[in-house]
Amino acid sequence: MTGTATGEGAVAGVPTQRGAVRAQGAAGAAAASGRRPAPVVRDLRGPGGPRWLRFADGDIVVVSGLPGGGKSTLIRRAADGGGIDSQDARERWERRMPAALPYAVYRPAVRIAHYWGLWRVLRSGAPAVVHDCGTQSWVRALLARAARRRGRALHLVLLDTTPEEARAGQAARGRGVSAYAFARHRGAVARLLREAESGRPPAGCASVTLLDRPAASRLTEIGFH
Repeated sequence: MTGTATGEGAVAGVPTQRGAVRAQGAAGAAAASGRRPAPVVRDLRGPGGPRWLRFADGDIVVVSGLPGGGKSTLIRRAADGGGIDSQDARERWERRMPAALPYAVYRPAVRIAHYWGLWRVLRSGAPAVVHDCGTQSWVRALLARAARRRGRALHLVLLDTTPEEARAGQAARGRGVSAYAFARHRGAVARLLREAESGRPPAGCASVTLLDRPAASRLTEIGFH
């Protein structure tokens, strides 16, 4: 296993010590034979999940899920260094723009600022926790290439929240998503969940960690070592 996720009652992101030994043994065998370790799916949904996730230094972690599902909250609370979140770029621009100016007018500038910041971090070789809505597979492909170039791995942390939970989260932050965009997000996230639950992480991902609301709220650190 290229990166590890660990927490209370878990080693290498697996709920039992026995499972951790098996996972580490498989990774060691793959490394000894020169093969790339098989992708790993860790289902940490439900109460009693880990307090922290740990990955190898230099790895890239992408956090995906529905809009309003808690991605930004999780990144701000738990990510080492604060993570890379498009929401931060949007809020910076909102503070500079007239309140009456629609977001759609300056959205291209926000996107450029976000991806410019992301590119600088990827170029530096530093580990990164990146916010991603899950609908744009090209973003994961870009991150996977960046991880390979630095000889590290890309990991997906996928938040499994209900549409009702996500809509409530949008209402709480005072920023909704159109019905069309939300349906697109739901379809993309549902596909990611189905693939992960079938043991098939997205292309380029060394691992997928599944979290629901209780597990995500318990998490206090996404770090690297």
